[in-house]
Amino acid sequence: MKSKRPITAGGRFFRKPSVLLALAIILLTCGVALFAYPLAPDNTPFANRMVIELAARSPGFKKQLLLVPKQIRQTAPKRWTDWFSGRPSDYNAVPINGYRFTNDKLIVRHYIDDDLEDTLRYPLSLWNASGADPAGFSRLYIQHRTFLLGTDRYGRDILSRLLVGARVSIAVGLVAVLLSLSIGIVLGSLAGYFGGWVDDIVMWIINLLWAIPTLLLVFAITLTIGKGFWEIFIAIGLTMWVSAARLIRGQVMVLKEMEYITAAKALGLSDIRIIFRHILPNIAGPLMVIAASNFAAAILIEAGLSFLGIGVQPPQPSWGLMIKEHYNFLLTNRPLLAIIPGIAIMLLVYAFNVLGNALRDVLDVRG
Repeated sequence: MKSKRPITAGGRFFRKPSVLLALAIILLTCGVALFAYPLAPDNTPFANRMVIELAARSPGFKKQLLLVPKQIRQTAPKRWTDWFSGRPSDYNAVPINGYRFTNDKLIVRHYIDDDLEDTLRYPLSLWNASGADPAGFSRLYIQHRTFLLGTDRYGRDILSRLLVGARVSIAVGLVAVLLSLSIGIVLGSLAGYFGGWVDDIVMWIINLLWAIPTLLLVFAITLTIGKGFWEIFIAIGLTMWVSAARLIRGQVMVLKEMEYITAAKALGLSDIRIIFRHILPNIAGPLMVIAASNFAAAILIEAGLSFLGIGVQPPQPSWGLMIKEHYNFLLTNRPLLAIIPGIAIMLLVYAFNVLGNALRDVLDVRG
């Protein structure tokens, strides 16, 4: 009779359906953030192409767009960085209900609103084209667009801005976690290992910052260093190291009394080597748990700050900023303008909270 193999920690971790769902959401969001512009229907910088005639349209709205050359055109060739930063368009998008060729002119039925249109005339010389090849012209300069999630109040594609906005949430979580853990590891390790006046100073700073509400502290830092993409990341990271430092301090205080640490001291190893080579690797579990927790908290804080207008600034898309721009539509027949980014925030925060709870259960973190 064969004995059953014991289930490992990794096996327990991946056997939970909620964990698999959370990992799928996180990996999908990271992939979307990395390849946002190649995936987005609107690959202009910040997905900021405005078509005012198409403002606040419902999901699934379809329309033909005529690409009219701009007076000042982009002459730079395509670069490999365009996939990361987008590419400015050489054309203005004009919504139309139909078009026809007359000699050397293009006559279009310009869409203004439902049951409302006017007639526009363009010389074909704008496109260096002629009326002899309508099929070729249509293939190059007529787009048939379906706005899967609709458009916002400025006529921008919500799906494109949602995809590009994922970068802000992932980036703010990553930067905040790296910054908070870096500061927390250094100060928490020093306080827990050396004790005495070092511990007193670090704990005084921790207790002082702990007494200040997180949002007020972020406000103060933001007003000091300014508002912007990177500034808000730094501000959030500088406020989240306190919980990490407190946890690491407690773990270090326990581990420094272990016999192998006493043996390392007897061998004459330096304190810095003992901390970073023998103590910190043994608290990797708690660090992973607090990293997942801080990631979720950073996403929520950034969304709140952007909603209040002191986070990421327009035209940079952010899920919190998208809610701010459209929350008043909740009382109209277009509530999805605010609900869609809200659902995206909820799912990503849920995924990181589930991941943190699963890591805590598997690693049996206490303290």
